[in-house]
Amino acid sequence: MARFTVLDYGLFVFYLIASVLVGVLFVKEQRTVKDYFLAGRSMGYLVVSISVIAALFSGITYLGAPAEVYAHDLSFFLVALSFFIATPLTTVLFLPFFYHSRFYTAYQFLEERFSVGIRTLASVLFIMRVLLWLALATYAPALALEQVTGLPLWFTIASTAILTTFYTTLGGMKAVIWTDVMQFGVLFGGQVIILVVALMGVPGGAAGAWEIGEAAGKIRLDWSLDPSVRITFWGLVIGGAFMNLVQMATDQVSVQRYLTATDLKEAQRSLWLKLWLTVPVLAVFYVSGLALFAFYQSHPDPLATGAIKKADQILPYFVITQLPAGLPGLLISAIYAASMSTISAGINALTTCTLVDIYQRHWKPDASEDRMLILARQLTIGYGAVVLVLAFVVERLGSLLEVSNAAIGLVGGPLLGIFLLGMLDRRAHAKGAFLGWLAGLVVLIPIVLAKIEALGLGTPAWLKALLEQPGIAAVAGVSFLWYAAIGCVATYAVGALASRLLPGKAHPIRPEAEA
Repeated sequence: MARFTVLDYGLFVFYLIASVLVGVLFVKEQRTVKDYFLAGRSMGYLVVSISVIAALFSGITYLGAPAEVYAHDLSFFLVALSFFIATPLTTVLFLPFFYHSRFYTAYQFLEERFSVGIRTLASVLFIMRVLLWLALATYAPALALEQVTGLPLWFTIASTAILTTFYTTLGGMKAVIWTDVMQFGVLFGGQVIILVVALMGVPGGAAGAWEIGEAAGKIRLDWSLDPSVRITFWGLVIGGAFMNLVQMATDQVSVQRYLTATDLKEAQRSLWLKLWLTVPVLAVFYVSGLALFAFYQSHPDPLATGAIKKADQILPYFVITQLPAGLPGLLISAIYAASMSTISAGINALTTCTLVDIYQRHWKPDASEDRMLILARQLTIGYGAVVLVLAFVVERLGSLLEVSNAAIGLVGGPLLGIFLLGMLDRRAHAKGAFLGWLAGLVVLIPIVLAKIEALGLGTPAWLKALLEQPGIAAVAGVSFLWYAAIGCVATYAVGALASRLLPGKAHPIRPEAEA
């Protein structure tokens, strides 16, 4: 199989150097905590919008979306419809509560609404989920580069984590946002090139690819109401809306970007723009998978021949074997770009939550600006190291797309329920919110146990017997698309009921727009 040429390596190294230089460029502007975490609240809606897309559409999406179509079908693209539910809710309901002059994190709202304990719980849950998510995002480009360059997996994992941590440590949020913008251009442009080249190799071009996909069952839609079916229209739209709300409305990675906007209206404009940018971006990602499938119907299928080990490697394999010298270096840089955007965004958000929600809130509320800036850079390096270690253990977890969405749902669903409880139920109090979260967690435990059993990690006999019980088996068999919805609804329902049955003081607060 073809490998990188000298030109490919040159373009790839040039891109990495450019990313690091962006961090160096903004290092002198990081004078305060507000500068480091919120870019001084100076960013316009266009830049914020692109940054949010780049942060959330990681290498997982870049590799996982085409692989999903190649291995299954095109139906997952309809998750784009769920954004037309999640975006208005985030813009109209959530943002006015978050865009507060005192807020650095989404979870500060939960303290004012409920208690410091609920705030801390939410922040810790976010940290746990995002660490797994970032490990997956680090593993994705390493997988691609191992396939196309022959470089060891450990080397590419280490280089991704170290370089991204380096420029994030130097330049703070402003460096993160501007590298996001640069990386989005490389990401989207690279995917368009792959799509065009693949279609050129399909008899009949785009029409031919569609016909091949139809004949192979790639163009289909399951309207089943059965939640155990892996992908259905209702799971994509309704379940997908809950998953997107977790990322858009309760995730510090996104919320921190909204808070960098100059004012609330500018933050809301960024979300509306993101909605209309998301649809064509997702279309290119998923249609590329159809084009690759069609291409390999008239060429040797690398999955069938053993040239690649799993469907997640199909895109980099195509890049290195079918594109002329120079383009593989550029397009593998695009995969790197997607992952670096996500890692930098995640590490910066983890650092913000740790310092603001935990360190400053519980230990040093009067810490000086200089002390906070030093700790911010130290924590950034520390989280980069943790992500590096975790990236070596995620290979066994399954397909990139499914695992990332499962992580969002299992941890994020109950957290979304707490936020909705605080915003929609004026009688809800801290005790009710906590009991609601416990209920959401308990409902999802069978799913977690089933995942453990599926991984074959020395599953004990008692666990296998437990998973065979009718009620537990039914929950454990639910599609990953419904995890967030189940956790959220259970949390909200039990939290609302408990708040009415148990004594407790509610602290309803008004959104910024009404204050």
